[in-house]
Amino acid sequence: MSGTLNKVILVGNVGRDPEVRPLPDGSEVASFSLATSESWKDKNTNERIEKTEWHKIVIFNEYLVNLVKNNVKKSMKLYIEGQIQTKKWTDSGGNPRDSIEIVLSKFRGDLIILDQRRSSEYRNDAAQHNDSGDQQDDDSIPF
Repeated sequence: MSGTLNKVILVGNVGRDPEVRPLPDGSEVASFSLATSESWKDKNTNERIEKTEWHKIVIFNEYLVNLVKNNVKKSMKLYIEGQIQTKKWTDSGGNPRDSIEIVLSKFRGDLIILDQRRSSEYRNDAAQHNDSGDQQDDDSIPF
């Protein structure tokens, strides 16, 4: 079916230090939880209410796995762009379960560290990190 899009953009805080595990093919996968929150004032009680959603982030992109492994820590603010995937599994009691993950695959996805404690912005941009070697230095641009 054409004309569809599976894209998720989240800005939130890392809930725990990322976990990086090796895969059978020798590559690595990074995973962590990301919290997004919204708040509002209850009209009846005039009390401030906050709702937090937790998202499981799974990263297969080698560049982003290294970025996460070396720079991302609990409570940091991140911009995440990936795809939503549902994983089906069976718990120890034999009950079927579903879990939803935000996946940054090997060739899709973006992660930007927004944490103000960092002086640099880290970004995966496919045009900057391709394997074709056709990058140009700023010195060679005539303007």
